[in-house]
Amino acid sequence: MDSDSNSHFDIVIAGGGMTGSCLGLALAPLGLRIAMVEAVARGDPIQPSFDDRSTALSRSSQRMFAAMGLWPEIAAASLPIASIHVSDRGNFGFSHFDAAEQQVEALGYVVVNRVLGEVLQKALSGLHGLDFLCPARIVEARPEYDHVHLLADANGASRELTCNMLVAADGAKSTVRHLLGIRSSHTDYGQSAVTGNVLPEIPPANRAWERFTEDGPLALLPLTGGRAAFIWTLPSAEADAVMQLSDGAFLDRLQQAFGSRLGAFAKAGRRSSYALALTRAARLTARRSVLIGNAANCLHPVAAQGFNLGLRDVAALCDCIAGASSSNRAAIGEDDMLRAYVDWRRADHREVAYLTDGLVRLFGSKLAPVRALRALGMLGLDLVPGARALFARHTMGLAGRLPALSRGVPLRLPVRQ
Repeated sequence: MDSDSNSHFDIVIAGGGMTGSCLGLALAPLGLRIAMVEAVARGDPIQPSFDDRSTALSRSSQRMFAAMGLWPEIAAASLPIASIHVSDRGNFGFSHFDAAEQQVEALGYVVVNRVLGEVLQKALSGLHGLDFLCPARIVEARPEYDHVHLLADANGASRELTCNMLVAADGAKSTVRHLLGIRSSHTDYGQSAVTGNVLPEIPPANRAWERFTEDGPLALLPLTGGRAAFIWTLPSAEADAVMQLSDGAFLDRLQQAFGSRLGAFAKAGRRSSYALALTRAARLTARRSVLIGNAANCLHPVAAQGFNLGLRDVAALCDCIAGASSSNRAAIGEDDMLRAYVDWRRADHREVAYLTDGLVRLFGSKLAPVRALRALGMLGLDLVPGARALFARHTMGLAGRLPALSRGVPLRLPVRQ
């Protein structure tokens, strides 16, 4: 096709949050020309992806950052999870997972999103071949046979772009998904997550806790400095009320919900709250376009799978792009490549969505038979040979066919025979 070389790119990434940034960095070894279009100015403290929430990185995500050369900086600001204790408040069921038992150095790693964002932004600044259009929004996306024509609005100034492939990484309310005509299903859980951090009397010592309560799951994750991050799921109206409490009253409520396993809570950090829903795209691709991360699947935070699922999207897409670009850059985004990506990711998306949604519904039930059944199920994870190991492999992102980056293998162009 004829195009202005200054406005044509191999790939345009819509969204410069955590998933979009990781894709831009992961693709660096391929030497492609990439544009990243992001609505929030780089380094702006209001960037929602890089706030004070904490993320539990799975084992496969850790391997991916190591393969990209970013892990030493991330590791310096993260804390490994050596064990996880899962319990159901008011019932006898509980389960535990241990890194040593699974023969890994850690089940996962906890990092503050803001710190992770700083590492990603620093790495992005040094990349060649990556152009930023920021702050800007894609307002028109018109896929053609051999390219995608885009119109971006940068503070009232329009810019036309073309690309071989468009990647939507612009979140659960993806504008690009809508522009591409891809429908999505939306299930409102009627819940909100209240997040923040506290200082427990007893340091968490590399142990994470997931406690299912009548209102919803409450997770505590170990942080550096002896603090613990919390993700507390509550009915939306109750979450609003909890957000209005004084620090002292809030700590009392949190203590009541979690119990005294870590002693008394003190020094509550800044709290934030966001609504919870399950959003799933009806399909992952349109002509020369693909959805990744929350644009494809936005999940409940139970089991901490959302961002890790998005990183496996990134890793698999990178393998597909490397394979296509090894023969001809114009092959990036062609139907065969997109079909290969969808075939690869379909099962993982389905299984993780069923897992998280199923946990929310199972532990949200107040029916006595269901409560008894889930208690037995939790005990079964501990007692049935192999059950705990299988569940752990899935939550660590190590099940099924793994792309190169998820195995810790640096991305490179395939050698042509």
